[in-house]
Amino acid sequence: MRVTSLPLAVTAYTATSALGLGLNAHLDALCQQRSGLRPNDFSSMPLPCWIGRVDGVEDVALPAAQAQWDCRNNRLAWLGLRQDDFLDHVHAARERYGAMRVALLLGTSTASIGATEEGYRRLEAGRLPADLRRRDIHTPHSLTAFVAAGLGIGGPCLTVSTACSSSAKVFASAERLIRLGLVDAAVVGGVDSLCDSTLFGFNALELVSPQPCRPFDAARRGISIGEAAGFALLERAHAQPQAPLQLLGCGESSDAHHMSTPDPSGVGAELALRDMFDRAGIDASRVSYINLHGTASQKNDAMEAALVARLFPAATRVSSTKGLTGHTLGAAGIVEAVITLLALREGFVPGNAGVIEPDPLCSAHFAWRNETRPLQVALSHSFGFGGSNACLAFARARQAA
Repeated sequence: MRVTSLPLAVTAYTATSALGLGLNAHLDALCQQRSGLRPNDFSSMPLPCWIGRVDGVEDVALPAAQAQWDCRNNRLAWLGLRQDDFLDHVHAARERYGAMRVALLLGTSTASIGATEEGYRRLEAGRLPADLRRRDIHTPHSLTAFVAAGLGIGGPCLTVSTACSSSAKVFASAERLIRLGLVDAAVVGGVDSLCDSTLFGFNALELVSPQPCRPFDAARRGISIGEAAGFALLERAHAQPQAPLQLLGCGESSDAHHMSTPDPSGVGAELALRDMFDRAGIDASRVSYINLHGTASQKNDAMEAALVARLFPAATRVSSTKGLTGHTLGAAGIVEAVITLLALREGFVPGNAGVIEPDPLCSAHFAWRNETRPLQVALSHSFGFGGSNACLAFARARQAA
């Protein structure tokens, strides 16, 4: 017997990616279908591909009290936290509930491994260079420990690393903590920064496109890797009745089909969807828009296109926005959740960016160009390596009621 999700108010949210800093930059890029992808100018050795790089990360200075966590990933996190007055919203929640009643749950796939890579490139007599002999940055929990210190909150603190579903699954973890009464609010999100491990690792799997990625295109050639930071503040809906947007429910599954290939039948993805429907108390007929996982890999897009055609009515509109941001890996869930929230707020469907010739397997559900329409319920899909799947359902507060 499934437990019904507790509706949660989304009282603040923000994203920082190759599209720019904060909500307005992302909305402008979505409306203009302006991609943030550029030729690779980051990796330590040449790699012909396109990336979604965030400008200005190198110039970010962490607060002096958190200097031991200094690295690219945490600089990107700090840059993201300072957008859209997000820090002020978190501080207000901390005052309302107390620092120990606010949880922090962040997703990442690599944390600060870029600093560890740099350390090994600069070994001094077999040891890390003196400036990188800081244990706090050579751990998967580096990101969350840094953000917890920076925000001054002391509730449950969790790092989720389930590949590309990481910062979607944090919403489900937050909902459980709040529903069970362990906390009153939760900061969720994710951060992943560019590093050699992801660029050359995905290239070794033959998943990186030499051109800007083209999700659901007939001639797609793979992903474009990006970096991003995104955050949201969740509270009980009845405690924040003025919040216009809500998280209706989350669905999860782990099908373990393959280390790096999705189940072609979409069984795991469908299990996550049906779990979300049950917990949110809705069905496919209520869904106006889906932000698809849509990586531009051959197998993911084929699986997801078939899933949409099989489960959703013709009125449901779908698209991928990774052609604008790139695949931000552990931050993909939160970035695409923020884009989904913007679509709900503004009443528009972002077009499926990057497509030149749609894959003939794609159904009429696909929005190839921006569309203006009222949205009731919108979903965000995140399907990760190892068959780790998550689906999130958001709605305007009046439709949720």
